[in-house]
Amino acid sequence: MAHVQVQGEDVDFDDPVLVEGLPGAGLVGKIAADHLVEEHEMDYYGAVHCDGIPEVSVYRSNSSDLYPPVRLYTDAENDLVVLQSDVPVSASQATGFADCVTEWIQEHDVFPIYLSGLVEEKGNSPELYGVATGDAEHRIDDAGLVPPREGGMITGPTGALLHRAGEIGLDAVGLIVQTEGQFPDPEAARAILEHGVAPIAGIDVDTDALVEQAGEIQEAREQLAKQLQDTDQNQSTRAKPIRGFQ
Repeated sequence: MAHVQVQGEDVDFDDPVLVEGLPGAGLVGKIAADHLVEEHEMDYYGAVHCDGIPEVSVYRSNSSDLYPPVRLYTDAENDLVVLQSDVPVSASQATGFADCVTEWIQEHDVFPIYLSGLVEEKGNSPELYGVATGDAEHRIDDAGLVPPREGGMITGPTGALLHRAGEIGLDAVGLIVQTEGQFPDPEAARAILEHGVAPIAGIDVDTDALVEQAGEIQEAREQLAKQLQDTDQNQSTRAKPIRGFQ
């Protein structure tokens, strides 16, 4: 049965914000989520058992502990929750996955921030855009973000999460950042953290390590990026323009 299985201690939040980090274009969501978990030394909270998640086990270096591939981490001091994933979620089961995660979000009165990469040529620094559901548009305005320049769509599980939020009128924000897409993009992840997640969640995020360790991140994420490229493009979370229909 689809559910979130609490593994750690229960946490009392005042106004919690969730940052979603599913693998997708440029792996910007995953890199951002991994960085938050590490930098804030977040606590493992629970296992996400929802449709579309492969039944695999994850292990870390120098440890015999096993973990589920999709997990929640918490930082009670900053009212922060991060959804961290080591695997892509099946696009064919994205609806069930989105229903499962959204049910937990509603039960715990959490404000979600969903992350996606927009594959297009970028300049010296990637542009960042914001979209919203429910009554969350003011969060984008307060962060100084603008809507996308062109129409498009967000695909994959993140697109399903935003679709579900809009369907039920849930307040949520989607952050869309330019990325080259073919390879892991720490620069895009840094932009989405500094200019999107940090002001909306009201937290401090030191992203210097993302630039200093860009080579290491590239090597560590290369295999997952290749896995995503080998699947149907609609399997992964990404934003993409829609041209010729407007």
